[in-house]
Amino acid sequence: MGRLFGTDGVRGRANDALTAELALDLGVAAAHVLAEAGEFRGHRPFAVVGRDPRASGEFLEAAVVAGLASAGVDVVRVGVVPTPGVAFLTGRQGADLGVMLSASHNPMPDNGIKFFARGGVKLDDAVEDMIEARLREPWARPTGGGVGRVRDEPSLVEAYVAHLVSSVGTPVSLEGIKVVIDCANGAAFVAGPAAFEAQGAEVVRIHAEPDGLNINRDCGSTHMDSLRAAVVEHGADLGIALDGDADRCLAVDATGRVVDGDQILAVLALALRESGRLKNDTVVATVMSNLGLLQAMRRADVAVEQTAVGDRYVLEAMKASGHTLGGEQSGHVIMSEHSTTGDGVLTALHLASRMATSGRSLAELAGVMHRLPQVLVNVSGVDKARAGTDEGLLAAVAQAQAELGDAGRVLLRPSGTEALVRVMVEAESYDVADSVAQGLSEVVRDRLAL
Repeated sequence: MGRLFGTDGVRGRANDALTAELALDLGVAAAHVLAEAGEFRGHRPFAVVGRDPRASGEFLEAAVVAGLASAGVDVVRVGVVPTPGVAFLTGRQGADLGVMLSASHNPMPDNGIKFFARGGVKLDDAVEDMIEARLREPWARPTGGGVGRVRDEPSLVEAYVAHLVSSVGTPVSLEGIKVVIDCANGAAFVAGPAAFEAQGAEVVRIHAEPDGLNINRDCGSTHMDSLRAAVVEHGADLGIALDGDADRCLAVDATGRVVDGDQILAVLALALRESGRLKNDTVVATVMSNLGLLQAMRRADVAVEQTAVGDRYVLEAMKASGHTLGGEQSGHVIMSEHSTTGDGVLTALHLASRMATSGRSLAELAGVMHRLPQVLVNVSGVDKARAGTDEGLLAAVAQAQAELGDAGRVLLRPSGTEALVRVMVEAESYDVADSVAQGLSEVVRDRLAL
């Protein structure tokens, strides 16, 4: 059996790989590992639990809550709320742990269980391993008054919205700005529009009627056609696409053009530096970020620290050096002054606030970065373990990079879960990028053949 925890909690098809029994056991194990760490803080241990609107979240939440309470942990259920809302409330309420039931942008049949430690921070690998180990250990069950109590406090979502609004600092009015928000029929269908309306924006909601079955269905940050059309139809100034648990966002300018996570990072990096709040004049991004971001930041004398793919690696690098901004092309943006994790609504508010304070359109702001054409080819059925050592392949990569020069980039990345190698090429034109990517893909097939 492989490791239970993946890159972002425990995830799988609900009631298949991810069962009520497993959810209950994880609740117990997490209580032992995370709540016991706070047992000398002078209060009964307690947890904040939230979920997205998936139908399966109802029984999985019940199972997790049962596990926590049976292990002596009091539980505050906040109902449907974004993942970063659970992280925030875990810290704000002084909880010993937080739990979010969500599979983010995955299809509705999937679900996941994400844990936060005290302060609302994600768990590192060592703590996750401790929780897995506890799944197999006997434990003494409390009885009588020792069992946990459960209460519902959905009004805490209002505290999260107030935090989002206050994060822009000196009150910034969005009056006169019309925004279309695609809520992905997900966790932010209330909090997202409420935050923008509190700032004075005119909000048009789409995909904001979750029924438990329609989360992420042809909507949200992975399906943006309807948002692009709605922005143009309503004459909006921008559009915001959230995902199912609202820990990421992408944007659309007034013409219907997509503004991706790299461009959002560029806009926010310059805004933070202008206000003196971009720590170390550095932004953290992954190796998959577009070369255009690196070029734009170089022109602005902003350093870019690159990490492995995954928002957890971005966050680790930010923590290690005290950086205040990082993120991914997919729209996971972390603003560490205000959040311990990626927050799509927070990011969107700061993007709109930059429009308001600068008096510039989103297209103008995003124009600071020229996004280079990027071609990604997945080469399957090869020995990915030799991708970083095969001399013939390394020579071909070096030659391709030399031919592209500073105007392009080559990246070979073995998949972490499949028997394939990803070949990514960026260049000034799509034709050049595609030609180089296809050529290198053939070299990968030939040199790494099984």
